[in-house]
Amino acid sequence: MSIVVVVGTRPEIIKMAPVIKELEKRGLEFTFTYTGQHYDYEMSYIFLKELELPDPNESFELENHNPASQMGEMMIKLEKALEKHNGRKHEVMLIQGDTNTMLAAGLTALKLGIRVGHVEAGLRSFDWRMPEEHNRRMIDHVSHYLFAPTEIARRNLLEEHVWGEIFITGNTIIDAVDMYFQKISKVEDRILQQLKFIEYALVTLHRAENVDNPQILRDFVRILKKSPIPIVFPVHPRTRKRLQEYGLWSEVKEIPHIQILPPKGYFEFLALMKNAKVIMTDSGGVQEEVTHPKIRKPVLVLRNSTERPEAVIHGFARVVGVNPVVVLAELEKILSEEVRLPDYSPFGDGKASVKIVDIVLSKLEA
Repeated sequence: MSIVVVVGTRPEIIKMAPVIKELEKRGLEFTFTYTGQHYDYEMSYIFLKELELPDPNESFELENHNPASQMGEMMIKLEKALEKHNGRKHEVMLIQGDTNTMLAAGLTALKLGIRVGHVEAGLRSFDWRMPEEHNRRMIDHVSHYLFAPTEIARRNLLEEHVWGEIFITGNTIIDAVDMYFQKISKVEDRILQQLKFIEYALVTLHRAENVDNPQILRDFVRILKKSPIPIVFPVHPRTRKRLQEYGLWSEVKEIPHIQILPPKGYFEFLALMKNAKVIMTDSGGVQEEVTHPKIRKPVLVLRNSTERPEAVIHGFARVVGVNPVVVLAELEKILSEEVRLPDYSPFGDGKASVKIVDIVLSKLEA
C-alpha cells in the first residue's frame, strides 16, 4: 500500500504535520510532496524544518500567480512527480484545506485513479466571494474519504449529498498545538522581550477579498489608527505588497501605537497569541487555534462570514466585518467586559490525526 501526502502553504503544513507524524510513528510507507506557491515557497519550506517533518520525496515551486495557470501547472508537475514513484502503487492521496493547489491535487489524484482523503472537509462560509469556498466544495465532491472536523461540517456534507464516506475526526490544528506547545517556552521570552507593549491586540490580515480591495484596506488602516489598544502586526508579504501599492504603507508605519513585525514562525506566533489580550484576524486557522485550552483568547473575525461557526457558537469568535465603526465598537466592548471562554475546544480533543490514520488504514486493508 502507499499513501501520498501533499502540502503547499504554511497552514497546510501545520495541519498535516500531526498526520505525517502519526504515519511515521506507525512505520507506514508514504510519499511526501511539497508544492510551494510562488512568494510563499521559502517561508513555507522553513516550516517543514521547524516542525521537524521529513524531507519531501518531491518538492517543486509553482511559478504562476494566475489561479487557473497555477492549477494547471500544479497538475502537470504533480503528475510527473508521482510518476517518479511509479514503482509504488499509490492508493490514497491525503490533502488538506481549500487552496487552488489542493483542488488541483485532488483532481490529479482523481484522474490517476488515486482515492482522495480530504482533511478538514465540510467547512462552509456560504460566501461565494471567497475563492476558498469554491475550492473546498469541489474538493469535497471528488473525495472518497471526507474527514469532517465537527458535526456542523458533517451536516454540510450530508446536505450537499457528497458521494464519499464522511467521518467526524476533529481538527488536526488542535493536535498540532498539543504536539508543539512545549516548544513555545523556548521562544516566548525572546519574542516578548522584542515587543514594545505588555498589553496588545495581535492583528493579521491576508485574504484576497480584504487586501486586494483598496477601500477595505483603507478601512483596515483606519481601524489600526483608532485602535484603543496597542497593536502587534506581523505583516504577510501579500498584505505588505498591497499596502505599498495603494500608498498606505507609510501611514501604517507612522502609527505610534503599532509594532510591525515580519512573518513569524509557528512557535513564535503561538507565543504572540498566548500573550495577546485580543486577536483580530481574517485567518481561518487562528479562529481554531484560539479555542485550544492553553490559548483561549477572544478573536474578532475581520470578515463578513466564517466557515468556523463553532468558534462563534462557543463564544471564542465574533464576526465583525471590516467596517471601522463596527470593528472598533466591538473591540471597545470586548476590552471592557470580562470574557468567559470554555476550557475545551469545539474542534476536537487532539486525536484527529490518530482517527484519520486509523480510517485510512482500515480502508486500505479492506
